[in-house]
Formats: sequence, structure tokens, C-alpha cells
Amino acid sequence: MQRWHILSAIGRDRPGLVSELARLVLDCDANLEDSRMTILGSDFAVILLCSSSAAETADQLTLGAKRLERDHGLTILIRTLEDGPRPAVPAPGTKLYRVEAAGEDRAGIVAGVCGVLAEHAVNITELTSRSQPGPGGSPHYEMTIAAEVPVAVEARTLREALEAEADRLVLDVSLMPA
Repeated sequence: MQRWHILSAIGRDRPGLVSELARLVLDCDANLEDSRMTILGSDFAVILLCSSSAAETADQLTLGAKRLERDHGLTILIRTLEDGPRPAVPAPGTKLYRVEAAGEDRAGIVAGVCGVLAEHAVNITELTSRSQPGPGGSPHYEMTIAAEVPVAVEARTLREALEAEADRLVLDVSLMPA
């Protein structure tokens, strides 16, 4: 029987962390199925999806994670997926869209845009954002979202709701099929 596990880790960025985490998965007789890794601020953050047919994999991952936490100052969480991974993106009954938002960086952008999506039962499958110096040096914020929009939700209605929130937040926003 195939078992699925999520491993997430955060720690001070340094060379070798990906190798250590990949080695942990391999040493636990698991296969690395999917991953997301990035540097945020001064820290490295990773989420790994791994699978194994061995019943003891979760315990082995937990023991290995404790060693990595101690030796490398990482914070690691292991979670077993009871039902296995979800269907591929887009899920049945949805269409994949991309939402892009950009404007002067201010508090509330992610909450506002994602709130509109939640009100329309839209599932966010991926979100990336960054703040960087804009024209004249003021912070400029950019966000890109991959979203599963239920087929029952009209794109025009969702676009209008996003534009109303963008007006409130003084942003440019777009909604387009992915």
C-alpha cells in the first residue's frame, strides 16, 4: 500500500540543505514526488511530497527530521496524507485561471484578493508574491496566483469582483485562463 507524507522545513539558508533533506527522504526508502523550495528573507523554506510502501516511513522521517533540526537548526513538520494526494490541477469541475495583481506595496493585498477568491469558492493552487523597489524607489508589490475556478462561476462576475477589490486597494489586477 502506498503511503504519502508531506515534509516542510524552514531554516537559515545555507548550501547543502536540499541535499540533506533529499538524503533523508532517500534513506527512509521514500520517493520524492513533488517539491516547492524558496528563500524567503534570510531563510530557506521547503515543502516535499514523498511516497513509500513501507509502513515505518513516517517514524523514520520523524527521527531523521529530529536529527536535522538538532544538527542544522531547522524547524521540520511531517504530516501523513491519510487519503493520498488530491487530483491533478485543475480539479474536476474547475477551470485553471491566473490572477495577477501589482501596485504599491501595502498591507492587505493578499488578504483582499484572496478574500474575493474565497467568496467565489475559488481554490488557490499556487501563490507567489514579492516586493521590490519600484519607480522612484517606493516598494512595488507583485502577486501571481494559479486558481481553480468552479465551472459554475462566470469569469466576468469574478473579474468584476476582483476589479472592485483592486480599486479599493489601488492595484492593477487581471484574471485570465491559464
